Amino acid sequence: MSIISKNLNKIKPSPTIAVSQKSRELKAAGKDVIGLGAGEPDFDTPDNIKAAAIKAIKDGDTKYTAVDGTPALKKAIKQKFKRENNLDYELDEITVGAGGKHVIYNAMMATLNEGDEVIIPAPYWVSYPDMVLLAGGTPIILECNEKQGFKLRPQELEKAITSKTKWIILNSPSNPTGVCFSENDIREIANVLIKHKHVYILSDDIYEHVIYERFKFFTIAQIDQLKDRVLTMNGVSKTYSMTGWRIGYAAGPKDIIKAIAKIQSQSTTNPSSISQAAAVEALNGNQDFIKVRNKSFQERRDFVVKELNAIDGIECLNPEGAFYVFPSCKNLIGKKDSNGNQLKNDTDFVQSLLEHTGVAVVQGSAFGLEGFFRISYATSMANLKIALKKISNFCKSLK
Repeated sequence: MSIISKNLNKIKPSPTIAVSQKSRELKAAGKDVIGLGAGEPDFDTPDNIKAAAIKAIKDGDTKYTAVDGTPALKKAIKQKFKRENNLDYELDEITVGAGGKHVIYNAMMATLNEGDEVIIPAPYWVSYPDMVLLAGGTPIILECNEKQGFKLRPQELEKAITSKTKWIILNSPSNPTGVCFSENDIREIANVLIKHKHVYILSDDIYEHVIYERFKFFTIAQIDQLKDRVLTMNGVSKTYSMTGWRIGYAAGPKDIIKAIAKIQSQSTTNPSSISQAAAVEALNGNQDFIKVRNKSFQERRDFVVKELNAIDGIECLNPEGAFYVFPSCKNLIGKKDSNGNQLKNDTDFVQSLLEHTGVAVVQGSAFGLEGFFRISYATSMANLKIALKKISNFCKSLK
């Protein structure tokens, strides 16, 4: 009898982390690899934030904190929600975890019973379904194809809701597509959810500030009729280039926040005291750098989308946020690479691309939609120019 839990048979390792690890292994072996798989800004953490962490260390702020966040950080989060989203929360309606992923995992573990359904629009961030499965829930995948702009249609949501539906997960700007839901889009979805009072909404807003062309961000908790059923998750990883600091947070109903704290008290306890001090400065400090960095991201996006759409067999929508594109490679499936291997699906495509060119991307099927691949353009323009040339040459070489 195996000592490993049967629950682990329900899930798979994170495909995006696997691609990043494969890239690191190839580089360590002396291979020339350009990794476009990681969802991580290439910019450094701003100096004022690093200075706050150094001060915390020097001041001896290195002990346990409250399980789900220091009062100082919760206050900064409260102010952030009021300042940027016009949302009012009390401190006991806020939780802090070791990254956004941790917060979502805690929420699922704290609320799901066996058989509870969670509606997840696809393409989705790779971890949503597996976290639901680990918590005993059932992921209900709603496919949103490129013809509908990868956006959830209200009528499809209406059909998917059952008496077992406990959550729907919304993510805008989206990982992996970069698609953004306008206020009108969200209000149309909200009109459906208002009628179904047993359904809670997890709004993943982690890319809130990575937006282009003056897109106006709007989050579903801003709709009064739904606020008491929304858990709004955010964090410092993407906006402030703090992926390794591991600070995520959420605000929502007190009973859910309290349940998350109970889970956390018996698992990780508090997030790093030093990282929390840095996050206070991130939220309260100067925000001017965000627009500067977004301008660089937009320039990269424009270049990548243009180059991809110039390749025969590739089609790519132009996203309004995040730092990903999600091009279709459907027209290349069935062709053979220079080794004579037939590309039967998007996984074959990205594996052959890595083998022949050293460019690492992630297959669309990892995000719940076959026939696509995700590129993260959170890397230098120099790397992107080399990578897109290699992708173009690879596609031309297919027979």
